[in-house]
Amino acid sequence: MASSPQTTSDAKRAERYRGATVEDLDPPPAFSIYPTESISHALQVAFERDYTHLTVISHDTRALLGYVSLPRLKQLLESRAVTPDDAVENAMQKFRRKGQIYKIITMDTPLEELEDFFNGGVRGNKTQDFAVITDGARRFVLGVTTKSDLEEFVRRRPA
Repeated sequence: MASSPQTTSDAKRAERYRGATVEDLDPPPAFSIYPTESISHALQVAFERDYTHLTVISHDTRALLGYVSLPRLKQLLESRAVTPDDAVENAMQKFRRKGQIYKIITMDTPLEELEDFFNGGVRGNKTQDFAVITDGARRFVLGVTTKSDLEEFVRRRPA
């Protein structure tokens, strides 16, 4: 009996990750900023921690509002669309809440699911560069992981 391409693909992925979860990536703790903080502060924080993405949270509720991608932020600065003294809210990418279904990524999420998320998003129609890691109830941002973090994990893991 021949195996389907899907079964073969799933077996290869299972072999690659061997039951590992997001926690096995050992993501650094999240560092969130407020939308009113300056872009120069965001750049400094990201540089000090070697982060490529920072989450942006509400002052009042600590709700996740969006994120700042450092490569995009640098492009905006170079094109003079923003200045270092501008507020982060002028450069952040906001999460669209209405009509959107978000994939919850927790420390217990299997790496196969994380790979699916990076390769196709929630509905398989948009690739993602990073994932916000939360608790199961989505009350706390625990960290951020990137596609390159996942690739590095696979590269370093013994065969």
